[in-house]
Amino acid sequence: MACSLAATSRVRLPLAAVAGWIGQVNATSGDDREGPTSNSGTDFIREMLKQHSSSGPYGGRVQTRFPPEPNGFLHIGHAKSICLNFGAADEFGGTTMLRFDDTNPETEDERFVEAIQEDVRWLGFEPEQVVYASGYFDQLHAWAIELIEKGLAYVDDQDAETISENRGGFTTPGVDSPWRGRSVEENLDLFARMTAGEFDEGSRVLRAKIDM
Repeated sequence: MACSLAATSRVRLPLAAVAGWIGQVNATSGDDREGPTSNSGTDFIREMLKQHSSSGPYGGRVQTRFPPEPNGFLHIGHAKSICLNFGAADEFGGTTMLRFDDTNPETEDERFVEAIQEDVRWLGFEPEQVVYASGYFDQLHAWAIELIEKGLAYVDDQDAETISENRGGFTTPGVDSPWRGRSVEENLDLFARMTAGEFDEGSRVLRAKIDM
């Protein structure tokens, strides 16, 4: 999964360090990147893609995505994600979608959208599609209603801090919300009032009814 590097005046990263890192990755053979043995587990993503491709679902097609939020410039960690997603798609004959998670207009800006696309191209990749989460709000709203109607989602009145505390962790179980047992009818009514802007922002949230 190779990256390319082109000299450019707009680079915000230490060029020598990035060039060295990318050169090292590109110089490593595919077999070496997979690890000392085929079942070592050192490159589990490639192994999963191989299994996916050989098993035949969707004709072996591989599609990946890079989903940044346009609220700032990218950093070296994003470069790793870009190379992984676009590189994997290239290697397995697939495509990659650049999907902007633009659901928080207070922190996002068009200049970051443009900068992110430039950075992707600077690393040598071209997305098959550029899409925006905001373009799917109507579909997401319809799916939310469907989940409520199936009893798979509910409106929670707890604040964000309480929800976070009650999620549990690796060693402690989560705690059910006291609002989890609301009826489908009540949840549909509250959700409609939420989308109409009747409540203060953040005072209620729609949650999936998953195993805590």
